[in-house]
Amino acid sequence: MSTSSAPPKNRFERRRAETRQAFVRAARQILAETGDTSVSIQAIAERADVGFGSFYNHFASKTELFDAAVTDALEEFGQVIDERARGIDDPAELVAAGFRLTARMADSHLELLQILRDRGLAHIHSDRGLAPRALRDLESGIASGRFTCANATTALSALGGTLMSLVVLRLARPDLDGDEVASDLAEMVLRMLGVPPDDAHEVTRRPLPDHT
Repeated sequence: MSTSSAPPKNRFERRRAETRQAFVRAARQILAETGDTSVSIQAIAERADVGFGSFYNHFASKTELFDAAVTDALEEFGQVIDERARGIDDPAELVAAGFRLTARMADSHLELLQILRDRGLAHIHSDRGLAPRALRDLESGIASGRFTCANATTALSALGGTLMSLVVLRLARPDLDGDEVASDLAEMVLRMLGVPPDDAHEVTRRPLPDHT
């Protein structure tokens, strides 16, 4: 995303960035639909509606492209959660909101959840996407005494693994009440983090911010 302080790109640079993003979008769609990374570069280029010959101007291999697509999806996921949880200060409530908002994304950002379901577990400790944001909230909760666990990285494993399980359950069982399932799992995570049971239950049932 460009900023107001960034120098304006010339036409060539804009076209190059657009072509790269077209490849990334196509790869994201493939990951979400079939997960078949053996698809040919020609098929990816056709889906992206760009020339086959331009592929190697942007990526050294299909592996690099699909890695970029996963990173792009994870970063968008983190940004969406951050924006929708804006205004929440309590670290426990932020954890709960992250679970509940993730469940809601099955309706608004299905492609993201499909990629998260298939690729997210390997990225729980990534430096992109939701992971660094969750680590930030865990560290804040530990520093303030809201969470009694001592190690934020270990806590991130528990939180991230449970969140991935929520994504799997949400997509496999769309008949279940997504918010109820998300709240129940978030309550369990908060109790693991040391939040008292009654408090954990109340936090996970608070109204989400209006801008969601």
